[in-house]
Amino acid sequence: MLVSATEMLKKARDGHYAVGQFNINNLEWTKAILLTAEELKSPVILGVSEGAGKYMTGYKTVAAMVKAMVESLNITVPVALHLDHGSYEGAQKCIEAGFSSIMFDGSHYAIDENIAKTKELVEMAHKNGLSIEAEVGSIGGEEDGVIGAGEIADPEECAKIAALGVDFLAAGIGNIHGVYPENWKGLDFDALDKIHNATDHIPLVLHGGTGIPAEMIKKAISLGVCKINVNTECQLSFAAATREYIEAGKDRQGKGFDPRKLLAPGTEAIKATVKEKMELFGSVGKA
Repeated sequence: MLVSATEMLKKARDGHYAVGQFNINNLEWTKAILLTAEELKSPVILGVSEGAGKYMTGYKTVAAMVKAMVESLNITVPVALHLDHGSYEGAQKCIEAGFSSIMFDGSHYAIDENIAKTKELVEMAHKNGLSIEAEVGSIGGEEDGVIGAGEIADPEECAKIAALGVDFLAAGIGNIHGVYPENWKGLDFDALDKIHNATDHIPLVLHGGTGIPAEMIKKAISLGVCKINVNTECQLSFAAATREYIEAGKDRQGKGFDPRKLLAPGTEAIKATVKEKMELFGSVGKA
């Protein structure tokens, strides 16, 4: 059974740890993340970008797969299925498809329009028992064709959006999606502190969790971040393990070409990455 992310993130905020959102791209990804969460007794959020949703043939397919998998794998830890960087239309579709959480990314709209659309979706989400995340100040890097430079969110704008009743808030503090460039300035902790205080300590979300040094992650958690999104790192570890398998010629030994064998090392690599992140975020044993 899927749950909204509200409860798990309030617990994380009060307990000073963070819950990982791990994006899913296919069956292997979903299975690896769920099994690791169960093994470590950690709550988990499965993120689905609009591009990944399309790739997996639509949100209904994704919701049906995740719900069936939670049941067939006997997953007992809290699992939220969350739309990542959703458009206004995408958020509505996910509410209908049976997701348990949505993110509306209105950061590219003027603040008034972002507020109006967020307000409407908050009402819709809450009426259906879903949690909702909003964003202020675009997150840098590229995600599904949207490119941002890593803006610092304005605490006053954050306060306006938080006041609409969203359950958690993504605020740009210099973080970016993808691999961080060598000249990256790091996270702006002063901005994070101001946002945390301006938003009445609403659970905050850190996007672009790949490649942020462990010390910075820990400091961000101490300042109110309780959801951290990880995607690129799982993709990189999956690709590296798959490359190693093929370069070692294992796909040519016996039935090594069978996709179940071919994708197994990558799936194990995802598990290892997820485990490492859950330990760093402090969510192990918190289910």
